[in-house]
Amino acid sequence: MNNIGFMGKNHNHKKKSKDASKGSSPQVTAIILAAGKGTRMKSEIDKVMHKVAGKTLVRYVVDAVNAIVADEVVAVIAPTMEAVRDEVLEAFPKAAFARQKERLGTGHAVICAETEVESRKGVTLILYGDTPFISPDTLKEMLRTVRANAKMAVCVLGFSPKHPSDYGRLIIDQQGNLAEIVEYKDASDAERKVRLCNSGVMAVRTELLFDLLSKVNNKNAKGEYYLTDIVKIARENGYICGVVEAHEAEVMGINNRANLAEAEKVVQRHLRERAMENGATLIDPETVFFHHDTKLGRDVTVHPFVVFGAGVEVADGVNIRSFTHIEKAFIDDGAVLGPYARIRPGSDIGKNAHIGNFVEIKKARVEEGAKINHLSYVGDAFVGAGANIGAGTITCNYDGYSKYNTYIGKGAFIGSDTALIAPVKVGEGAIVGAGTTVFNDVPPHALAINEKKQKIVKEYAKKYRKDRAKKKADLKKAAKKAGVKAKPKKAKR
Repeated sequence: MNNIGFMGKNHNHKKKSKDASKGSSPQVTAIILAAGKGTRMKSEIDKVMHKVAGKTLVRYVVDAVNAIVADEVVAVIAPTMEAVRDEVLEAFPKAAFARQKERLGTGHAVICAETEVESRKGVTLILYGDTPFISPDTLKEMLRTVRANAKMAVCVLGFSPKHPSDYGRLIIDQQGNLAEIVEYKDASDAERKVRLCNSGVMAVRTELLFDLLSKVNNKNAKGEYYLTDIVKIARENGYICGVVEAHEAEVMGINNRANLAEAEKVVQRHLRERAMENGATLIDPETVFFHHDTKLGRDVTVHPFVVFGAGVEVADGVNIRSFTHIEKAFIDDGAVLGPYARIRPGSDIGKNAHIGNFVEIKKARVEEGAKINHLSYVGDAFVGAGANIGAGTITCNYDGYSKYNTYIGKGAFIGSDTALIAPVKVGEGAIVGAGTTVFNDVPPHALAINEKKQKIVKEYAKKYRKDRAKKKADLKKAAKKAGVKAKPKKAKR
């Protein structure tokens, strides 16, 4: 999943205009405001670098911008935010960066980007690095709204929350245009009843943007330059402003850990719904956790309490049982995993292979039909088709300095409680006896065992039980004679 897929609603015209992004479209610039400290997160991590479903907040925003094929991206960051810079560049290598040394409001943050905006044509989207879920469709609708009317200066993204609370209100005039943004504290009783609220996200005609911002002042209680003031300034200069409405979840801002947890719920719900729509069965959807890039095939069954980490691809007909954790791995058709299996990075599980309870697989290829059903660790290994790995088997792949590989051939049988000291090779069809420590290669179809003689003492069990019974009886007699209750001695361990 790249973005949460909600579609915005346009308040500005009944008929949709043609998509100006097709053909010879005007330039699209995106300014992403990401310099906020996020003090309420109480974290050493930059606010926009916190993750939802394994992806950073700012990466969601850049991915949405990429989806609409933006020509230019400028991220406004604080001087020390190198991690944010690297994250943006990974998604948009040609991105430019503006440094906001003092946090003097949203208007000031956009002004900081002025020297980095190469073009003065087209439309500029102003987005927030901590508002991750705006869909490409909504951004396209905002662009269309501005492009549809030469007098349109600004389009504001609105939403209608269940609880409008103290959000700023968007007041719409009789023509369906945005008349003004009224802050809650300044709103009349009638204006407070308006449910359409301001998200802060805007699309502005680029050639007007910085001229409008130059007229914004900081004569307010906070002494800050507010981006929202450009709506009033644009109207006073004869331009019109519009509104596109988005779903409430689409404009969710992340300001604290509780918001982060709520955002995770939103994304996980979407991922679960998409998995089921695409043909997977989730026995108890609320207990399954996906990474944003998880891929599931058809007829996959996922039991409760399964966790998918990054980079997991699951083919058709796979059965994933409870309490299984998978990360950076490929699972082929018909495989069965778990319960309580751990599939670590670099693992490749073949068709109809079985990885059972309390089995850990790491950087290993398990071929078609192979079975590793119980209590085993297989790391840095190849397990051939149809091979059977007994309970308690360990590939000893690390000597304290380096990792080494283990090769187990097609149809080989590895007995329970076997230790394979890598690097080592067990040939096709070979058998390794239970409890064997394998130091050297085993030829195909050979038997490998450690020489250990089993001692037999005939009739020992009968004598042992008779002696134990006699001692117990003698103890009871002695206790009775002494007039105390007998307490058998605990056997020494």
